[in-house]
Amino acid sequence: MLSSAGGSGTGPGGAGASGTGLGGDGGDFLSRYRLVSAKLRRRFLRKPNVAEAAEQFAALARELRAQESLPYAAWCQLAVARCAQSLFHGPAEAAALAEAARLFLRQERDLRQRLALRGGFGEHVAAAQSCGAFAARLHLERGQPAPAAGPCLELAAALRDTGRPARAAAPLQRAAELLAAARLPLEALRCQAERASCLLLGRDYAGALAALTRAQALAGAGAAGGACPELLARCEVSRVLLLLLLQPPPAKLPPEHARTLERYCWGGSGAGPGPGGGAGAAGGPLPPELFLLLQSAVLACQEKDARALRALQAELWPLLGAEQNHLLHLVLQETLAPAGQGL
Repeated sequence: MLSSAGGSGTGPGGAGASGTGLGGDGGDFLSRYRLVSAKLRRRFLRKPNVAEAAEQFAALARELRAQESLPYAAWCQLAVARCAQSLFHGPAEAAALAEAARLFLRQERDLRQRLALRGGFGEHVAAAQSCGAFAARLHLERGQPAPAAGPCLELAAALRDTGRPARAAAPLQRAAELLAAARLPLEALRCQAERASCLLLGRDYAGALAALTRAQALAGAGAAGGACPELLARCEVSRVLLLLLLQPPPAKLPPEHARTLERYCWGGSGAGPGPGGGAGAAGGPLPPELFLLLQSAVLACQEKDARALRALQAELWPLLGAEQNHLLHLVLQETLAPAGQGL
């Protein structure tokens, strides 16, 4: 099991140990690591004391972490996980793997900040991803989907911090699925909203629209809608702006997107703020002023009226967040230069 987690050059003396700051102390770490490992070898008529070795590996990991020798500390945590596996102690194995993933991610962040790298070193992210996947699988085998989402969320945060938000979308999707399976719809909704933000940063507008649509579907299927009305209102506004930006042909417009646009068309079945309009049954009504301005923006886009849309942009600007204002700016650019040129 752990051979896969450590198979990306993250073992003692491997590529993952670069930049640890140990210098000449690396040999001391290796000798101590091997000394503890030797205690695990089977001898004639004598069983190894695996629990004692696990404690010593954990103590060495704490010492190395305090020295900021993070890959070495992570490797010691992998050794702890191996010991826990041989003792059939699933929770301890999962905890050690999760800590190893955390240490690899910290090393990735530290290297990026220290060396002013744009993307960092992929080997540490790959090692963290492998460790986190094993930890999540152990939780799932015990019927615990919520803890299994933890490593996915930590990996997503690290990828976003290291300038790779588009790559964070996959672990966020997995985390949302696990949280939904754990019957935590509000947390799953937040994951989908965060995933949409990452996709927007990666300029995957269609993917972001799908993530926001999924978020509102989660809210409609559970109690999350009433618990987080501001988040749902933000999802609703972003969905409308993305539809105006992408301008999908009516023949290819999914029913849920058609219903959304219909709410903002003059004379549509959901026109006007209130219980039947705005963000709809799942998201609750938008504030009346915001709804009417957004409704006017939809009409201006339908009429290709860039002047009206520019005036509405000035009124909408203080009511929207930075992400939504950027989308509105893209919508205006697309209106000024149609046929995809604005994108």
